[in-house]
Amino acid sequence: MNFEEHAAKALLKARGLPVPDGLVAESPEAAADAARALGGACVVKAQAPTGKRGKAGGIRFAGSPDEARAAAADIFGMTIGGHRIERLLVEEPVPIAAELYAAVLSDPASRGPVVLFSAMGGMDVEEMAAADPAAMRRIEVDIAAGLNAERAAAALEGLDLNGKAAAIAEFLTDLYESYRALDAELLEINPLALTEDGRIVCLDCKYTLDDSSVGRQAAVAEAGSPERMTALEAEAQAAGLKYIELDGSVGVLANGAGLTMTTMDAIARFGGRPANFLEIGGEAYTKAETALTILLKNPNIRSLLVNFCGAFARTDVMADGVVRAWQKLDPGIPVFFTIHGTGEDEAIALVERELGHRPFDLMDDAVKAAVGAAAGGAAQGAAA
Repeated sequence: MNFEEHAAKALLKARGLPVPDGLVAESPEAAADAARALGGACVVKAQAPTGKRGKAGGIRFAGSPDEARAAAADIFGMTIGGHRIERLLVEEPVPIAAELYAAVLSDPASRGPVVLFSAMGGMDVEEMAAADPAAMRRIEVDIAAGLNAERAAAALEGLDLNGKAAAIAEFLTDLYESYRALDAELLEINPLALTEDGRIVCLDCKYTLDDSSVGRQAAVAEAGSPERMTALEAEAQAAGLKYIELDGSVGVLANGAGLTMTTMDAIARFGGRPANFLEIGGEAYTKAETALTILLKNPNIRSLLVNFCGAFARTDVMADGVVRAWQKLDPGIPVFFTIHGTGEDEAIALVERELGHRPFDLMDDAVKAAVGAAAGGAAQGAAA
């Protein structure tokens, strides 16, 4: 779950991290009132759970309440990163001496948290890091040991930080503790400002809450911005299924997130485009009929690829649900199976007996057939 800047900064402020004073506005007149309350001059910032707002024209400096009103009128109604702007954050201006970058994120490579820091922050930090990887300092953290200021300070050695290295090291440890306390997948401050009067201030904040922690962080999640779901995604969520609607023509039904993503990658490799992510791993493997019913409501699907690989989950139970749903719905599109693992003999026999199709021995062959059928190159959804 992503958070708009104002909501993320409120969480930082509650934990004692430095953020500018600001007010949320939902109309141009409210933006003018907020500017007046902040002393006149201000920064007017579009609120959306996405980056690149500045490059899109969604962040404006205003020297007076009238200028804030005009800036707000321009920003309201903009679309940035697929989000229509309906709310603004009006903040006090900060006298910036230098822009830095700091973040904590979950890192698959090191299988734990990693703290990132650069003495060069701002809108082009990604390009900077790509051009000069050494400019981005990296601290891999043992989650059992945590991060202390001494280790953070060691990572900052050699950087020109205007005599603020010790304070920044303390800030990084506080940021890491906030990442832990907030069950974050990402906590990014860009830019982190060194001010002309010697302060460290979080000028922006991007916070992503681990979805699996929403139950534990219920109060925090209330301020989040849940992903906007399609009607089918909402129906799947209500049924306890993980479904994402895409713009391709090859439907995908697999058990387990890893197998589903592998199947989607294979579809792309062989020239197709997946129509969805839909996995029925864990206890959801008994919901094959419900899953297929939802999937087939997508009118863009031209073929269906069913990929089951069972260990604890039984492929014959999953196949039985798919076969019964297929017979009930009679969708009129070709279907291609590949089945391996626990119960595969029973599952293969079931598909052959009830649908007249023999599952493919190799996943790649099933994928190629499904991609070809979606493109209009095959009519029969089975191996010979």
